[in-house]
Parts: sequence; structure tokens; C-alpha cells
Amino acid sequence: MKTTDVQAAIAQVCDDVKRVLLEKNHAYGNSALAPLRIFSRADAIEQLNVRIDDKLSRVARGCEFASDDTELDLIGYLVLRRVAQRLAAPRPPEAPLVRIGPGGNFTRDWPHEDGAGQGAGT
Repeated sequence: MKTTDVQAAIAQVCDDVKRVLLEKNHAYGNSALAPLRIFSRADAIEQLNVRIDDKLSRVARGCEFASDDTELDLIGYLVLRRVAQRLAAPRPPEAPLVRIGPGGNFTRDWPHEDGAGQGAGT
């Protein structure tokens, strides 16, 4: 499949956001997702919400600093928020391993609603 100019531009912008986020994470540590909590006890997602609100407030009031890249900052905060949500999401439990047949093959087996196993991974 041939990549269009728009698709290439999308990939480049996403690569730029990724590069900046990884550079800042390396420079500042994991401060966005694991803050020191010296003054604030809010969780990482709520702290990111506050940063997003502050940035949007500056845009709305026309109080941006000339050296800021507000769009990139907002995209970065939203990506970090999505990462924090993903890392905080409960993971589904793994099905128990069960032995199928005398050969000792193992498979994951989820029980039916009635409590009986489904057998052979079905």
C-alpha cells in the first residue's frame, strides 16, 4: 500500500510527539506518571487533568509564552493521560491452566457461566 502525503505527515507528527515525550521522560524522569507528591496527593491522571486545564486556560486568555509550543504540550499531556489510564486499568484475570489429555498439553480454560470448564480452549 502506497503511503499518501497526508499519511506521511500524520506519521511524522506522531513521531515528533513520541520523540519529545521520550526526551522529556528521559530528562525529567517519570514525573508525569509517578510524581513526588510533595504538595499534591492527587493521582497522576488528575494531575495531568490540571496541567491540561492550565494550558487551555492560558490559550483562552491569550497568555501563552512565546517559547511554548502549546499544541505539542496539549497533545503530549493527552498522550500521557491515555498512558496513565492504560497503566491504571485493571487487567483481566488469566484463565487457569488446565491439562488436556494424557500428553500433558496445557491450555487456558475459562469456565462457563454454570461453572463448568469450556475445555480445550474453546
